[in-house]
Amino acid sequence: MKNYKIAVLPGDGTGPEVVVEGKKVLEAATKTFGFKLEFETFDFGGDRYLKTGEVLPDTAVDDLKKFDAIFLGAIGHPDVKPGILEKGILLRLRFELDQYINLRPVKLYPGVETPLKDKGPEHIDYVVVRENSGGLYTGTGGISMKNTPHEVAVQSMVYNRFQVERCLRYAFEYTKKRNKNNTLALCGKTNVLTYVYDLWERAFHEIGAKDYPAIKREYYHVDATCMWMVKNPEWFDVIVTGNMFGDIITDLGAITQGGMGIAAGGNINPEGVSMFEPIGGSAPKYTGKNIINPLAAISCGSMMLDHLGETEAALAIEKSIMNVTANKIKSLAAGRMGYSTSEVGDMVAKGI
Repeated sequence: MKNYKIAVLPGDGTGPEVVVEGKKVLEAATKTFGFKLEFETFDFGGDRYLKTGEVLPDTAVDDLKKFDAIFLGAIGHPDVKPGILEKGILLRLRFELDQYINLRPVKLYPGVETPLKDKGPEHIDYVVVRENSGGLYTGTGGISMKNTPHEVAVQSMVYNRFQVERCLRYAFEYTKKRNKNNTLALCGKTNVLTYVYDLWERAFHEIGAKDYPAIKREYYHVDATCMWMVKNPEWFDVIVTGNMFGDIITDLGAITQGGMGIAAGGNINPEGVSMFEPIGGSAPKYTGKNIINPLAAISCGSMMLDHLGETEAALAIEKSIMNVTANKIKSLAAGRMGYSTSEVGDMVAKGI
C-alpha cells in the first residue's frame, strides 16, 4: 500500500476550517482506494508571525522538501501588513521549492451559477498553465530618487530560455495527458512585448513542431484572450502563459466558474515538492463561524491526489463535489450554502 507524506499549512483566517474538510475528504478517499496519507501540520502564518516576528523559519524549505506534497489553507492576516506573509511564505516557497508551474483548472460544475450568459458546464472546461518562477514577479529593478519629482521606478520582465522551455514542455505534456481537444494556446503580447514574447513564441513553435506534432498550436494576445474567456470559453483546451498574464487571466477564469469559493490551484514542481491551495484567501470575517465554503480546498485535495498518481481517487472526489453542487447546496457563498462548512465536507466525503 502506497503511503504519501503530506505537509499541511492551515495558515490564517478560515484556512484551518477548510483544511479540516479537505483532510476529511482525502481520508475518505484513502479508505475507498487503498492508499495512505500521513499528515504533518506546520503553523506558518499570521499568528505565528505576530508571536515570534518570524515569517518563515530558515529550516522550513528543507523540512518541506521531505514531503510528497504540501496542502495549504490560506495566507493573510488582518493584523499583518499586506505583502509580508504573501511574499514571505507563498512566494518564498514557490521560488525556493522551484514550483515553476501554477496550474489552474477553469471548470464550471453543474448547479453552479456563472455570470456568463447562456454558458454552462459544457462550455467552461479548460486549464491555464502559468509560468510561476520568472517574469515581473522576480523583483528585478529598483527605485531611484525616491520621493522626489524625478523618482524613477523600474521593474523588468525577465525570462531565460530554460524557464520558458520547461514551462512549455510541461504544458504540451499536460495537453497530451488531458486528451480533450489536444490544443495548446500560447497567451502573450508579441505586438508590444516584442523581446520576451518573441522568445516564448519561437520556443513554443519549435518545441511543438519537433516533439508534439499531434498537439494543435494556437496563439492569442492576452487582451483577446480575456475577451474570448468571456464570450467563447468553449474555444479553450489548455492555455500556457507567463507569470503576470497568468495571474490576471486565472482570476478572470475563476469568476466564470463560480468565483473564488470553487477555484483551486497547484504550484507544481514536476521533479520536486508541489503545493496545492484554494484561491479564495483567508476570509477573516468568517473565521470560526463554520459557514465558509470548503469546496475549493476539497478540490485542491483532488488535484493533489491526481498529481501524486492517485487519479481514480481524484476523479471520485471531483464527481462527489459535482453531485453536491448540482443537488445539495444552494449557493457557493459563505452563509448561503444551506449547510455548514463541516456538513458540506461530510456530504462530499460520503459521496466517494
